[in-house]
Amino acid sequence: MNDYYAVLGVSRDASQEEIKKAYRRLARKLHPDVNSGADAEEEFKRVSQAYDVLSDPQKRQSFDMGADPFATGGGAGFGAGQGFSFSDVMDAFFGAGAQAGTRGPRSRVQRGQDALVRLDIDLSKAVFGSEEELTLDTAVGCIRCEGDGAEPGTGRQTCPICKGAGEVQQIQRSFLGQVMTSRPCVNCQGFGSTLTDPCHDCSGDGRVRTRRSLKLKVPAGVDTGTRIQLTGEGEVGPGNGPKADLYVEIRVVNHETYTRRGDDLHCSVELPMAAAALGTSFKLSTFDGMQDLEIKAGTQSGDVLTLRGLGVTHLRHGGRGDLLVHATVQTPTRLTEEQQELLRQFAALRGEERPEGRLQPANKGLFGKLRDAFKEK
Repeated sequence: MNDYYAVLGVSRDASQEEIKKAYRRLARKLHPDVNSGADAEEEFKRVSQAYDVLSDPQKRQSFDMGADPFATGGGAGFGAGQGFSFSDVMDAFFGAGAQAGTRGPRSRVQRGQDALVRLDIDLSKAVFGSEEELTLDTAVGCIRCEGDGAEPGTGRQTCPICKGAGEVQQIQRSFLGQVMTSRPCVNCQGFGSTLTDPCHDCSGDGRVRTRRSLKLKVPAGVDTGTRIQLTGEGEVGPGNGPKADLYVEIRVVNHETYTRRGDDLHCSVELPMAAAALGTSFKLSTFDGMQDLEIKAGTQSGDVLTLRGLGVTHLRHGGRGDLLVHATVQTPTRLTEEQQELLRQFAALRGEERPEGRLQPANKGLFGKLRDAFKEK
């Protein structure tokens, strides 16, 4: 059985970091690109096999117990507790080509990852919609290598370990017998080829990060949590792969005067006691400009005045919600003697010098309110 610790020149209690450093040092020394010696390629294969075993905790534990994942016979096999994948069993019974559809080198060109950004907007922009400018830090295709990943004038060479297959086959012994498995090649990361000289700008990734701006049309009616999908506006994938999608999540900032409930807007106005009793009118500032608001005589605290069609635009169909104005009647707290005397006279005229409080029903329905209104008349 191979002594993989000796191959990498590390102790049996070496850490994963020590194993990785040893492998990198030997790989740089023995790689066929830099070492043309007759035995360099075979030595490099041995080093890669040793790293493949010792860098995998499960394989390393099995090796320490006497099982060699690369053994073709003889040595100790894996015990009954050794796990295996479904593809390993398929290979054992039907051969390595049983799942040929999923085998072979993987492509360097991949789709980018979707991104999510958040955008704060004012309530007025949620009512009518707006156009916003977004500034993003994202990945774009590398101009120097045109997404190829190789420095211009250079190219790729077939991986000497996997011979371009992108994977290496291993024979393991289990209670089922010898099981042949395939694993991505650690030398080329499964691509089947290596870059002789990676691009100096993108380091072989085929893309670079940059800052760019784009225009976003925010539709009327959006609310906090609304997500807008911008197809193909996300980052470019590795190898200058297809662009991903960009999602913009909206957050509507609280307004100092108006609050939103669904597509309706709500606000409160304070009325002096005399104005509420006698009725009045005034100008109300809304998102649609100044509006005339008529206060009927006898308006009570809690009464709601509705201005139709001055709310938020419906997101998915036409029309708008309403603007609901909640009245709050102010009772004066500081009165002059003359004002107090006038109020006493007013109370005497209405027979309210010592009024009795009346309990109101906790939940008075519509018909109850109508009945009380007819009684008062």
